[in-house]
Amino acid sequence: MPSAQASPAPAAISSVATDLPWWALRARARQRVRTWWHDRLPLRDTQALTQRNVYIMPTRAGWMLAATLLVLLIASINYQLNLGYLLTFLLAGCAAAGMVVSHNTLRGLTLQLQPPQPLFAGGLATVDVKLINARKTPRYAIGVALLDHDAWSWADVPAGGQSTVQVSFQPARRGLHPVPTLRAETRFPLGTFRVWTVWRPAAQVLVYPQPEPTPPPLPPGEPRAGAGVAGNARSTGEFDGVRAYQRGDPMKLVVWKKFAKSGELVSRDTQHMQRQELWLDFARAGTLDVEARLSRLTAWVLAADALDLDFGLRLPGVEIEPASGSAHRLRCLEALATC
Repeated sequence: MPSAQASPAPAAISSVATDLPWWALRARARQRVRTWWHDRLPLRDTQALTQRNVYIMPTRAGWMLAATLLVLLIASINYQLNLGYLLTFLLAGCAAAGMVVSHNTLRGLTLQLQPPQPLFAGGLATVDVKLINARKTPRYAIGVALLDHDAWSWADVPAGGQSTVQVSFQPARRGLHPVPTLRAETRFPLGTFRVWTVWRPAAQVLVYPQPEPTPPPLPPGEPRAGAGVAGNARSTGEFDGVRAYQRGDPMKLVVWKKFAKSGELVSRDTQHMQRQELWLDFARAGTLDVEARLSRLTAWVLAADALDLDFGLRLPGVEIEPASGSAHRLRCLEALATC
């Protein structure tokens, strides 16, 4: 009985597909062809535009001009108007010249994607596209945008020079995200022809977890291996790797980052740092879900780096030894983004 009830499903699906109006079927077929075509484009961060990857079609204004020229030609033939012939062929010649100029504006240009910068989840990823013109004449009104968006960035490229445009998009979540497919377009000089190209960059954007807005204090330090636990070790609910500044403390022990932010002078507690290590552990980040734990760990990484503390990071399958500095911070954030 179950098999007999499940068998009509394909027929039902096909009947639904055939019941779609013709314009819906046309749009679906067009989308499939477009997807097949775009998937065949190579992934590259530098795209040289040639006659093989630059396309041209009349715009609505171009089709209207063609219809107008046809009416003028028929009227000139019917009434034997020499001035009508002159006007018709003059406008047709201007349109043909505009088609050549429009195609040459994009052909020969080189598009180069600059390495995208990492960002935190919820932010707007901005990529820089460099337009390089090796020709001895300038190129005008060149726009770059995402494939299915109309937020264009326009630029003129000087002769033998280059210009930079910015394109933005918002990644859905943390992790590595490919740069979306881009398109470059121009309608210079008359707007009667649309010349465009489609470009699939190979670069990826790294998105860190969004830091928790109000995280709890840093976790207490863990005893170093073989050092034991000192009898006077304090457990204040946060890592005690710094103390108030005392007269005579060496300048290299002063946490200048904290002084620049809050105006408070603090020094590293060398004795405490010798007997304890700060570990930011996924298992000790609270009873939250995975994304919330990663968000809290991200906030702790930023807080520990702001205090210029040595800290380590433990994630499922990943352990980063305690260290400090911008390179260590970036390594920890990358591990949080890709775990």
